[in-house]
Amino acid sequence: MQEVELDARGLVCPLPVLKARKRLRELAPGTRLVVLATDPKAPSDFAHFCEASGHRLVENREQDGVFRLVIERAS
Repeated sequence: MQEVELDARGLVCPLPVLKARKRLRELAPGTRLVVLATDPKAPSDFAHFCEASGHRLVENREQDGVFRLVIERAS
């Protein structure tokens, strides 16, 4: 499975989601976008974004203040 990384550390809502949405448009269906974010709202923002857009939130974890969110692009 192909993964592409988007570094959104230091950005605050809504920028991480907006940048991810733009990047996902460029990816083939099934590709996973790995977003690194530091905004504490990012996990809930991405959960809502995926629910509304049809993409799948595959992973949501935090380590040392950095959230790693993996989104699988819908077809």
